[in-house]
Parts: sequence; structure tokens; C-alpha cells
Amino acid sequence: MDQARGLLDPIRMRNIGAEVAVGDWIIVSDDGEKVEHVLERTSAFTRRASFDGMRAVSHTLAANIDVVFLVHALGSPPSPRRLERELVLAFDSGAEPVVLLTKTDLVDDPEPTRRELAEVALGVPVLLASGVTGDGIEALRSYAQGNRTLTFLGASGVGKSTIVNALVGNQRQATFEVREGDQRGRHTTVAAELVPLDDSTTGGWLIDTPGVRALSLWLSGNGIERAFADVFDLMDGCRFRDCKHDQEPGCAVQAAIGAGELAPVRLYALEKLIAEEAELEEEQRAREKVADRRRGGKKPPEKSEFQ
Repeated sequence: MDQARGLLDPIRMRNIGAEVAVGDWIIVSDDGEKVEHVLERTSAFTRRASFDGMRAVSHTLAANIDVVFLVHALGSPPSPRRLERELVLAFDSGAEPVVLLTKTDLVDDPEPTRRELAEVALGVPVLLASGVTGDGIEALRSYAQGNRTLTFLGASGVGKSTIVNALVGNQRQATFEVREGDQRGRHTTVAAELVPLDDSTTGGWLIDTPGVRALSLWLSGNGIERAFADVFDLMDGCRFRDCKHDQEPGCAVQAAIGAGELAPVRLYALEKLIAEEAELEEEQRAREKVADRRRGGKKPPEKSEFQ
């Protein structure tokens, strides 16, 4: 790995026909001019492309991640609905999710916010840290033990760059003040970047990603089921297998809502994400039909075993 660290100087090459993300392992051509293969990923943080005309296309933010920190800032209202989306993405990525509440130096008591997000996280660790005071930084660093790769996902202004600077040990990333009105920040990280954690004890790597304001989900594997395990567990107790969880008799979900054991917004958020995924599937089918007509009915070429 020390030899790998010495190869971090930027090398420009073509990646025609190959989707490459930060964190990918690649095989380059003998002349070093282009990417020939992308090795199979152990994990990938993938969302729906956010630019017009490409909504049915995936966009991979980072690959081969071991731990993803879902970053939220104290000092502003918590966002359980955003965390739900982040958890779906994280579970589907194959990485280990950890919720991180930053800017502990700005509040007297972080526990109310921590408890509120812990109710949504369903057993996923919820950590506290401050890049300014250094509180909690060593706990974050410990996740890199065994030369693992860490990354952070969160909106702009939640303190990711400050945490990165604290972990790396220098002012690698510029930081800016957030707006007073809505606590939103400017994008101080403009492109994903792989950074070595120069620590002889833990080793490891860090992928720094830009702030993501709009979290559009890609097709979910079991991420939705894991992020909403509490609701799905209740569904198993419904009288009818095709229960719509609305007015049907014997609905365990509505019974839990009526008893105050499940917040109605959890069911609404789940239904919204399922509808969003169904819409994406329909868009993909339409896109594939257009592509099929353009190919004249011919099947697309098989992907390389390396991709």
C-alpha cells in the first residue's frame, strides 16, 4: 500500500466506454493512455442522475467504500426524511452506514437531535463529532482500521470539509460559513477525491465528495426494506397479504399508527419512495424501448467480466 500511496500524482487517461468512479480499481492499457477494464466493485454509492434528459441513468458517486458516514449538522433542524433516503442509498451500496452529527461545539445538548435521528436509523450507530474542537475525531478514524476506505455523504454546509481536515491533519479543504437563514453552505468540495489517511496506526483512505442537496434514489436492492424494517415487520402481521395499509381490516400498520407506536409520516415516506422507484422503472423501460428501436432490435453487447 505504501507503493500505492506513491502513485497518487494525477495521471490523465481516456476512459472511453468505461464508467469510472472515484475509488475504482482499473486496468490501464500497456501504453498508459486509456482505461481498459474496471474491476468488479465491492460497493458503489449510486444515485439517479440529476441532470435533465438523463433521469433514467445512474450516477455513481464513489466505489469500493467500506464505511459511509451520513452527515447531518447540529444547530439546524434535523432531517429524518433525508436520512431515510441516505440510509436506502447506503444499504444498497454495500458499504457500512454510520450516522454522524457534526458541529457539537454549536449546541449545549446534542442528545435530543441524536435520539430523533436514532429512531430513524434503526440500530445504525449515531456518532457525534466536531472538526473544530476535535471531539469524536478519533472514533471516526478508528473506522479506517485495516486500511479501509471511508466516505462522507451530506448536504453542503454540514461540516464535511472541516471533518476531513481534522482527519487528514491539515487544511486540505477550504471551508465557508453557512447562511444564517437556512444553515445551508456553499460547495467547498467541487469534485470527489481520494485522500490517504497518513496514519501509521490505522492506514486507510478517505473519499471526499461534494455536498449533495438533491438525493434522487436509484433502483433499490434491499435498501428500502432495511431502512424501513420497522414498517415491513408490521406489514408481516397484516391480515391480508395484499393489504394496502389504508382502510383494510386487520391492518397491523394502521393499528400501530393508531396506538402511537408508528409515526404516520414513516408510512407516507415509505410509500413515496416506493412510488418513486416505480416511476424510475417505468422511465427505464421507456428508455430501453427507444434504445432497442435505434439498434433495430439487436441486443446490446455483453459487458466485460471486469466491469
